[in-house]
Amino acid sequence: MLALRLTRGAHPAVQLRRLLVAAASAGTGFLLLSALGYAMSHPDSPAAATLRLAWCAPPLAATIHLAVAVARTDPGTRPRPGLAAAGLGPGRLMLVSAITTALSCLLGSMLALLVFLHLRGDLTGMPFDGDASQFLAADSPLPLPAALTLLALTPALASAAVALLLRPKPAAPTATKGRARPYGRFGVSARSADRETFGAYGRFGARLRGTVRGSATTPDPASGASQNGGAPQAPASAPAPAPAEEDGSRQTPDDLTHFPVPRKPPAGLPWGITILTAGLAVETYAGRVTADDTLALPTALPTGPTAVLVGWVLAAVGLALAAPGLAHLCGRVLQAVRPGPLRLLAGRGLMAEATRIGRPLGVVCAVAAAVYAMAPRSGSAATAAIGPLSALGATVVAGATVTTLFMAALEARQARADTTAALLRLGAPTAMLRSAAALRAGVLLAVFGPLTLIVAELAALPLAAR
Repeated sequence: MLALRLTRGAHPAVQLRRLLVAAASAGTGFLLLSALGYAMSHPDSPAAATLRLAWCAPPLAATIHLAVAVARTDPGTRPRPGLAAAGLGPGRLMLVSAITTALSCLLGSMLALLVFLHLRGDLTGMPFDGDASQFLAADSPLPLPAALTLLALTPALASAAVALLLRPKPAAPTATKGRARPYGRFGVSARSADRETFGAYGRFGARLRGTVRGSATTPDPASGASQNGGAPQAPASAPAPAPAEEDGSRQTPDDLTHFPVPRKPPAGLPWGITILTAGLAVETYAGRVTADDTLALPTALPTGPTAVLVGWVLAAVGLALAAPGLAHLCGRVLQAVRPGPLRLLAGRGLMAEATRIGRPLGVVCAVAAAVYAMAPRSGSAATAAIGPLSALGATVVAGATVTTLFMAALEARQARADTTAALLRLGAPTAMLRSAAALRAGVLLAVFGPLTLIVAELAALPLAAR
């Protein structure tokens, strides 16, 4: 009941995102039911029916990815102190988010079932009754358990993915700022967990003046007397901070470009480049081999050796793995060679959002490269015309991946909302923040656009001569 109330009382923009998930789930469910109808109408060719069912995996994966992205940007299921006091902690909110995702996907699956039954001619009184009766095996009774099992795949997998990724994680122990963490025997103190930036040591000479002032009265631990010849004094338990250090803790214009930049770049760049190169090499080798092991793909997809398809899959996985590292590298290059405030702000923001933005961007580049590589082949005489199921599958995959990228950008904007508010309070102009966002988008487009074209051209070469 709580999930239904949160779903009903959400913002219209949030409702629109959930409707997009329902639409993607409806398209995926209809493709799964169409594979079932093909298996019913062609009982003598189980291999072709299994292949059509396997080609429903990309739309299913794209729908699950979109459902997870929408769940991560849902403001109604975000942990807040008031909800925790009412008994809705992170675990309950994770459960509510998973149930909301399951309801959205279930709505799309039921819509797909109604359209499937209507095109078979099982539902009368509406237009287009029985238009696809031969293709969807209308002369055979529909096995309801099999249909319901296929329709339950999307809600079950999407809700499980949301529950897995949004599960509450144990908070790491943090030390209080300015205090040392005791460890070992006799209470030996360690360094503080909060490290200061490099500019804090030289800012206004705070550390230098604090050291000079403290050295005149610091007691000698060996002799028990001060260095200026005074009477023996007991060692102080904690030296008083220098007055100049208080000035160093204030916010300065240097803090305008502060972002929680990760210390280590994403680790998938070497693996992504290796897998991408291996995929392109497999495609090139398969294009030169004149073997008869061709794979009959669905309508509007090129027919060629099986190794070409394996190379495409490897190239797509390599792009998705290498994209976060490339985005992090773009942010590092953007703030090189004496950067100003604009380039520094855009570069640090891009480095901080590399993992969040990079993976959906890599998937979009992989889908765009596949579409570009198959476009010249789709107009040849050897390839059949684009069928409705192929168009539906391509629409679901492309629409879900692009929407997931927009959801990732929205999540990044929500994550830096506090930083943006602090910059505005410090007097940063709004035009500079917009220019930094435009600069980040322009740099990503300038890097990933040519990369996508190069990968697409190399992927299309093995099939160009066929």
